[in-house]
Amino acid sequence: MPTAISSPDPGVPVVTEFLQAMAADRGLARNSLAAYRRDLLASFNVLAARGGDFQNCTADDLRDLLGDWHADGLAARSVSRRLSALRQLMGWLVEEGIRADNPCRWIDSPKQPASLPKSLSEAEMAALITAARELPEMAQARRMTAMLELLYATGLRVSELVSLPVDQFRRDLATIIVTGKGGRERLVALGSPARTAIAAWLEERDAKPAHITSSFLFPHGDTHLSRQQFAAALKRLAGRAGLDPRRVSPHVVRHSFATHMLNRGADLRGLQTLLGHADISTTQIYTATRPERLAGLVAAAHPLANANQQD
Repeated sequence: MPTAISSPDPGVPVVTEFLQAMAADRGLARNSLAAYRRDLLASFNVLAARGGDFQNCTADDLRDLLGDWHADGLAARSVSRRLSALRQLMGWLVEEGIRADNPCRWIDSPKQPASLPKSLSEAEMAALITAARELPEMAQARRMTAMLELLYATGLRVSELVSLPVDQFRRDLATIIVTGKGGRERLVALGSPARTAIAAWLEERDAKPAHITSSFLFPHGDTHLSRQQFAAALKRLAGRAGLDPRRVSPHVVRHSFATHMLNRGADLRGLQTLLGHADISTTQIYTATRPERLAGLVAAAHPLANANQQD
């Protein structure tokens, strides 16, 4: 896999120009632009090895490209992601008059296998939180407890969690405003355990001169704690809680929040709002994890469910 190119890049200028256009027109985040760059460079290198390029490749060239990826054992999800990047690039080339056609129009995306969200049980989440409270170093224990309680109480994405501003936590709030993907804001609720854990962490945080001037709730140096740092700390915590660290990640805690909320009666539309999903179909995947719950809802709520018992 090639390394990420710098900008501007003399080797693949069309990729650089496309990414600059995406950044300006759609305001894509740095991580999204980096993902586009990696996927497009993976495609370009194969095309270039065969004497082709993005400006002149045909649909057959791209089909051969997909065939190579499948033969190399690339997952269907990764193939679909690379094809999506190609679609975006080809569409832009047509808009700019660099190409007359979009060869991706004639290529179908690979079928995606069903991928159900993995989650922890309520007892496992309780064990994880208990392990955070019992960490030997007080500052570490208070920070980890606050982050875990907050994550489990709200279902935030890890990028949203680590970059939370501290200002709105200076008061005892029942809700906070979170800025998610695409700059979309949403309101999420905080339970009592999360508010208590945050208050304890703020006391610890503000006692450190290096932290008091930071604008972040979870500062680290001149910025905030990174996603990778929190994920690594969470895996270490899983070991202390007697859980397999391979099963535990920030995203698994987010899935656990959603699954437990749904199991206890939350409706999909409300859950969609809390998770910050743009499309309800993304939220609906959680219903597949508990089909018996859907059957129970019908039995309890449908007007004809108990008709035979009433006759």
